[in-house]
Amino acid sequence: MSIKIRNAKSDDAPFLAQMILQSSRAGKKDGMFDLVFETNDDKILLEKLAKLTQTEAKNYCHFRNFLIAELDGKSVGTLCAYEPRIATKDEFVAALREVGCGESVEEILEPFYSCEFSLNKRTLMFDFMEELEGFIDVGVLKALMQKSLLTARLKGYRIAQTIIEIGSLESELFYKKLGFHKVDQIECELYKEKFGRAGLMLLATEF
Repeated sequence: MSIKIRNAKSDDAPFLAQMILQSSRAGKKDGMFDLVFETNDDKILLEKLAKLTQTEAKNYCHFRNFLIAELDGKSVGTLCAYEPRIATKDEFVAALREVGCGESVEEILEPFYSCEFSLNKRTLMFDFMEELEGFIDVGVLKALMQKSLLTARLKGYRIAQTIIEIGSLESELFYKKLGFHKVDQIECELYKEKFGRAGLMLLATEF
């Protein structure tokens, strides 16, 4: 079985939605999008997220930011790489409004932005590094990361960063195996109150 890595297309929206939801929950009852869309109904969430990957606003969940891993023609994993200077908070809010969120969406997002890091705008951010159950340890995520770093290098990037929750030991271990190291962490009471996690951790790698 050889892993094929390709750029995501608009048609991949349902699979991207599945991976975004899986990543945002990360073992928790509620993730970002359960709160943002004010529902735990997977069907509604997946429909909303599929639309979020195709908005006019250049939000970080847009399909053009994703790579997809395939095995035997089946989509099995994703990795999102975006530029924070383009995929800003304002663009994310605009995209959420495009898919039906109301005026209160910025208030709902407060727990996430209360843990906000001061990011170098010249770095590339990684998110939604996910794989389907049953495909762990076959090299899917490593292949996605290698391809993404190669593309980033060709674009002139030398630093990539990612944000994970404090206490996400499996994610932290995996990123460290890929050469990432901890740069900073922010503990936040509001985040802990909403998600039961102490806060967020910033990891980076130079390549």
